[in-house]
Amino acid sequence: MEKAVDLKKTEVAIIGGGLTGLVTAFWLTREDVDTVMLEKSCRPGGVIRTFRENGFVYESGPNTGVISHPEVPELFDELEGLCELEPADEKAKKRLIWKNGAWHPLPSGPLEAINTPLFSTRDKLGILLEPFRKKGSDPLESLEDMVKRRLGQSFLDYAVDPFISGIYAGDPSRLIPKFALPKLYALEQNYGSFIRGAIAKKFEKKGEREKRVTREVFSVIGGLEKLVSALEAKTGNERVMTGISDLSVTPCSEGYQLRAIRDGADLAINTKFVVSTVGPYEFDTLFPFLNRNQLAILNKLEYASIIQVVMGFKKWQGMNLNAFGGLVPGKEKMEILGILFPSSFLRNRAPEGGALLSVFLGGFRNPGIFSLPDDEIIEKAVTAVKSMLQVENCNPGLLKIYRYKNAIPQYMHDTPERLAVTDHVHSSYPGLLLAGNMREGIGMADRIRQGKILADSIVAALQQQLILEKR
Repeated sequence: MEKAVDLKKTEVAIIGGGLTGLVTAFWLTREDVDTVMLEKSCRPGGVIRTFRENGFVYESGPNTGVISHPEVPELFDELEGLCELEPADEKAKKRLIWKNGAWHPLPSGPLEAINTPLFSTRDKLGILLEPFRKKGSDPLESLEDMVKRRLGQSFLDYAVDPFISGIYAGDPSRLIPKFALPKLYALEQNYGSFIRGAIAKKFEKKGEREKRVTREVFSVIGGLEKLVSALEAKTGNERVMTGISDLSVTPCSEGYQLRAIRDGADLAINTKFVVSTVGPYEFDTLFPFLNRNQLAILNKLEYASIIQVVMGFKKWQGMNLNAFGGLVPGKEKMEILGILFPSSFLRNRAPEGGALLSVFLGGFRNPGIFSLPDDEIIEKAVTAVKSMLQVENCNPGLLKIYRYKNAIPQYMHDTPERLAVTDHVHSSYPGLLLAGNMREGIGMADRIRQGKILADSIVAALQQQLILEKR
């Protein structure tokens, strides 16, 4: 007797229920496109998760995003009443950098850069020459080489290196600005200089949509999981399928068939479009029909592994946390990447008079830390907080550890090859779209933007199909 299979038909199947998948599903549903989203865990949202405990509200995944694309405020407009964007307090503009046993504010402009102890006198004088330096010609130049060429070694060591640790947990000598920091790369390519480009962009005439790109740090009132819940509610719970296992995709006459197991039962879905938002490390079993050489190239994408230690203090008795947080340059040879101060710039994240911290360890700088047991991780985090934040008795009332093995993809020298393979897959298998943070940015704003672009492209393709069918 043949095993019963739950067979469904849809226009779009989205694999992966993280932010990219949720945003894509939301916009497709809003355009009345029949859509299902499949997620292997028991809940959507990926690593985005908010917890409430003992008066603390903390995140186990990303803590904040940046309003770097207009798609961010536009999405929140659509979700009005279900979740509300929370711009970070002005304190969030202040970043601290650790040097020689003390914190120093990261300069926010040329004048501050000249007065800071973070940079050498030679490099400070070199700022005056930056607008006149020759534009780079190598599209695969590393971030390290670009910064040294334009601003000098100390700017690399005490501005860019810690900045990259805070975003990518990566290595400036291996990251390629064209892909990892495209806006910075474009400043030099379009204006010949970082400084000239920044000044020119300030005076460029902007449309109403561009004006909404404020570069403000943001979260969501009550925590980022409110955004996940709002997207799920607007998409429709019946379209969000969790607890999916043994998923694989096969091309078929109608487009693609997805086979999986859900709640112990076999599931089959026939669909015209498949959007994958998961990492390439899942492609071998997910897309068995893809060329082995292509899969090998996609699988070369490297990820930084991160550990986050969340600490909550009912009564804070350390240094003034009047900043976004502190970053630690690799040159300082410390065991942490940095410390975030969420309760300093977001509302109601800790009890009155208390503090909420997130200590980050690992990354490309210290990969071996990821495999250490919890007690050693706690010891390293507590030691850092005691010495760096002037906490004499470091006994947090809240202490949690989160590990992320494939946390942040690294856009390095092999990125063009991977993008070429991705484009070839798209052309060879119409309707199959490989997305997610393997391309086009790692931040929350990048994921929101990509989700909107994916949805728009699918809607346009479906409309074109309809026109052709009517002829």
